[in-house]
Amino acid sequence: MGDVAAKIKVMPNSPEVDLDDLQDRLEESLPQGAKIRGFQRDDVAFGLVALLPTVIVPDGAGGTEAVEEAFADVDGVESVAVENVGRL
Repeated sequence: MGDVAAKIKVMPNSPEVDLDDLQDRLEESLPQGAKIRGFQRDDVAFGLVALLPTVIVPDGAGGTEAVEEAFADVDGVESVAVENVGRL
């Protein structure tokens, strides 16, 4: 089995959320075996900026589900959605 790269859109719950701090907390919340290859930022509207981490996970049962659940439990996160997935 190989690895899968997934771009995940993480929406903060307000424009006042410190994105650098949120980025650190997302990295700390990763389940075992997952790693972040990089972050992008996407201006959404009215000062709200979404984080778009590219997450590498092993290609196995569950895929990105564990990462999505971990990100959703981070304080300051409103929603988590997978934007795209591809094999490495």
